[in-house]
Amino acid sequence: METGKKIAQTLLQIKAIKLSPANPFTWASGWHSPIYCDNRKTLSYPEARREIYRAFAKIVAEKYPQAEVIAGVATGAIACGVLTAEELGKPFIYVRSAPKDHGMANQVEGHFEPGAKVVVVEDLISTGGSSLKAVEALRAAGCEVLGMVAIFTYGFPTATANFEKAGVRLDTLSDYNTLIELAAEQNYIEPEEMETLREWRRAPDVWSK
Repeated sequence: METGKKIAQTLLQIKAIKLSPANPFTWASGWHSPIYCDNRKTLSYPEARREIYRAFAKIVAEKYPQAEVIAGVATGAIACGVLTAEELGKPFIYVRSAPKDHGMANQVEGHFEPGAKVVVVEDLISTGGSSLKAVEALRAAGCEVLGMVAIFTYGFPTATANFEKAGVRLDTLSDYNTLIELAAEQNYIEPEEMETLREWRRAPDVWSK
């Protein structure tokens, strides 16, 4: 089974991703959604987390051979970022959502040299806003960001546009379309629920309205 399907299957099996078209979830943004993703659950399952960090390491080794440092986005991607760095034998740093309000006021934590070539690890991509803020912080600190790897993306057009505008390459282990197709094949959802899931994906901000 290809990587995208394998990761999607793992996320469904351990309930890191839940699908509920009939009873939507409410996100922090206020959006109503038939899907909820909490990739932090993967850390509780040794086989799942091993599958993820090894897949990340493979992408970095193949697509970013010049990478010198692995950076995780706080807080969700710190653990899988550390595991990826360990697998590759590379230094690890992480990026806070905002600079500390005391001490050195760091936003990027850990040691790196000026001009360090960095690959960023993220757990989930929605609009890409918070992920790209981490990229901005790394660039401001003097790092050269080669690209970003993430476990899962909803594949929103706005995220694609945001990453293109920022000049950041994004590689993900799995995505929304792969997930819902697999969910239908394996009876996680009813056939008639597929169109609901597709409708949400096309316009998530107005779907519940």
